[in-house]
Amino acid sequence: MNKKFAPLLILLFLLQTSCSDTTQTAIDEDNSAPSATPKPMVTNLAQAQEEKQGRNHTEQLLVGAELAEIDTISADYTLSKKMMHRESVAGSTATGQTYHYLPPPINRPGTWNRESYEATQENQFINSLNDPLSTFSIDVDTASYANVRRFILGGSLPPGGAVRTEEMINYFNYSDPVPGNSKPFSLKAEVGPSPFHTDYKIVRVSLNSQELPTAQLPPSNIVFLIDVSGSMNQPNKLPLLKQSLKLLVGQLSAQDRVAIVVYAGSDRVVLLPTPGNEHDTITQAIDNLHSGGSTHASKGIQTAYELAGRVYMPGGNNRVILVSDGDFNVGITSRSELQTLIEDKRKSGIYLTVLGFGGGNYHDDTMEILADKGNGNYAYIDSLLEAKKVLIKERSGTLFTLANDVKIQVEFNPNLVGAYRLIGYENRALEDEDFRNDKKDAGEIGAGHHVTALYEIIPAGHTDIPDVDRLKYQRTTATPSLHNKELLTVKLRYKPRGSAASTQISTTVSDSNRPLDTTSSDFRFAASVAGFAMLLKDSEYLGNFSWDDCLDLAKGAKGTDEQGYRAEFARLIEMGQLLKENG
Repeated sequence: MNKKFAPLLILLFLLQTSCSDTTQTAIDEDNSAPSATPKPMVTNLAQAQEEKQGRNHTEQLLVGAELAEIDTISADYTLSKKMMHRESVAGSTATGQTYHYLPPPINRPGTWNRESYEATQENQFINSLNDPLSTFSIDVDTASYANVRRFILGGSLPPGGAVRTEEMINYFNYSDPVPGNSKPFSLKAEVGPSPFHTDYKIVRVSLNSQELPTAQLPPSNIVFLIDVSGSMNQPNKLPLLKQSLKLLVGQLSAQDRVAIVVYAGSDRVVLLPTPGNEHDTITQAIDNLHSGGSTHASKGIQTAYELAGRVYMPGGNNRVILVSDGDFNVGITSRSELQTLIEDKRKSGIYLTVLGFGGGNYHDDTMEILADKGNGNYAYIDSLLEAKKVLIKERSGTLFTLANDVKIQVEFNPNLVGAYRLIGYENRALEDEDFRNDKKDAGEIGAGHHVTALYEIIPAGHTDIPDVDRLKYQRTTATPSLHNKELLTVKLRYKPRGSAASTQISTTVSDSNRPLDTTSSDFRFAASVAGFAMLLKDSEYLGNFSWDDCLDLAKGAKGTDEQGYRAEFARLIEMGQLLKENG
């Protein structure tokens, strides 16, 4: 044995022995007769360890740092297996459950990766004779792009479930026409050649919502619901979270109200509703936040909505802002139960904004469910610059809802369109009958939001059109029509803020047969982002589209790019290609 590591191994043995003794004590007490003052039962070994975190955090950091210097991977892996076995035995003895701890990645000793994502199957081509309608709910979330960027800048490719094409496309602003004062939305569409398949076409459907000047924004009743559990004790979590929220606080005025609820093993109100211009009071409450303990998010959600309801502002912006890494491990933890909880809370008229932080144990699948089902939006904050983009530059879109239950339905003309494929929006699909059903929940649009959806279409008569059995009871051949020059009709349905009844607008789209290089820069840039997402997911619908094609398309569609986001995207393509080719 290398003498260099002898003290370290002795320290590890003592720490493990201490953990084992503590666990055994809990087991012994659990099996003994009740005392006059019963002690709470330890029901989760991981929770018990988190509760000790405040006492031995320094030792854990020391051990983690020294483990990173150990060169012998086999010894490190053996140690991980022994720890996993000891903790599994203790967990099963104490509670009847088994807790498994995976060994750290070989290339990063001493670290754990428990991130979770919801994998989705890409939309496929649909024969327009068989089904000419495509219906989906609008999505204005942007979390996927920032999270994908975090992976690539960190030197690794993202898992497929982290890549949601529509969120990546909608991360960027586009120069679509601004609606007039009498209309909350502008709706348009553009057609051009597909960069993915020869002879196919791309249709870009774009929606632009009305901007609201700061003076016209309604007052805000905001409750920050902040995760201060032990898992948030990392530089890119709680410290970044505190800096980010203080950016938003600086924008609030006397007409606004701010409260803060924190949760770890339980929830706690640390700031009652306070006028937004009392910046020092709010900032001090944020600065005093510290992390530790398990994560009882469901209790915090209930308290935050209750507190927001106490000072509810009719006609105002009533909103809970949940900031977390999504690692919920106490109370309601299953995504289906959390969905039920948040669906019930949205009936209160209080909106939800979800801000994700951190990595290593980030639970994107849980955060996305909360935002989708809570009449909310979802962003991921990987830097202070991203916080500025989401909370300052795009504040009105992030925090002020302009319309509810926004849906799109596209009808394709089978005389011209043989098949179509919606690119992205896989978890936003709706039944065609849901489009006119005002009771069906859909997405929310904020002031100044830009939304883009892309369809790839196969022209009628093309040999690539997917076959379907000929229907027996209805016509399955296209018939001449007065609208034979129209490729499709786009219909938008939404409920204006404060209204229970929907309004509908529509536009028709014809093909101008323009070459790709004469389409708008927005059209080409959106197509490049879609191509990037498909490259990351090894999509079967890429055709001959390559990384070089993607980079050329993005660079050629940079446009004015005042904020530099499109230039940054081009660099991400280059880095993604290097990681793909050298991984």
